[in-house]
Amino acid sequence: MSVDLSKIFLSPEDMGPRDWGTETLLALVPNKYSMKRLFVKAGSKGGLQYHQLKDECGVMISGEMIIRYKDENGELAERIVKAGDSFHFPPGFIHQEEAITDCVLIEASTPHFNDRVRVEEEFGLPKGEGLPSTKRDEIITR
Repeated sequence: MSVDLSKIFLSPEDMGPRDWGTETLLALVPNKYSMKRLFVKAGSKGGLQYHQLKDECGVMISGEMIIRYKDENGELAERIVKAGDSFHFPPGFIHQEEAITDCVLIEASTPHFNDRVRVEEEFGLPKGEGLPSTKRDEIITR
């Protein structure tokens, strides 16, 4: 059996400039899952959002981060995650990440690379900076 070693031993891919830090694609199994290494600078915050298709989980390697989420009462709650903690955001789960310190985390998810619906206004918050919402037909799947 012939094996394409480039599909076995992968090369990290820089996902481009990020205001909040760096995003490196470590592995991509097309149409199944992706794995990324994220470095998030202290004080950086993502948008309050949910994903239509993307199912993601992660583990904190180093640092401390606040994860805000919509709780069972429809209110925003928050939890601090530290090195060794893991999390799971299924499609439709409203969440936001804010780095307290510099953070390194590994994220594994379905390979939907621009799936986000911003919801700050739904919670009376000012619309933050960052990437805008995408429509379902705009979602890139690799």
